[in-house]
Amino acid sequence: MDLAIGAKQTWVMMDLLTKQGASKLVKECTYPLTGIACVKRVYSDLATLECTPEGLKLVDLVEGLSREELEKLVGLPIAA
Repeated sequence: MDLAIGAKQTWVMMDLLTKQGASKLVKECTYPLTGIACVKRVYSDLATLECTPEGLKLVDLVEGLSREELEKLVGLPIAA
């Protein structure tokens, strides 16, 4: 992530959930960080989320999944 520090925008592409069904997005990191608050947007298999100082903001969602269902999967509040 050291390269992300100088980037104008950093985007992440990932599966939103682990194989066990847990969210890969977490409220607090447990590993040491080298790129703090550098990710601007997360593109996942279920949704596109913008990372803002206020929290996650929903950009796009797969058909058939509601914002409320996504919040339950992720375990974090998501603004519309």
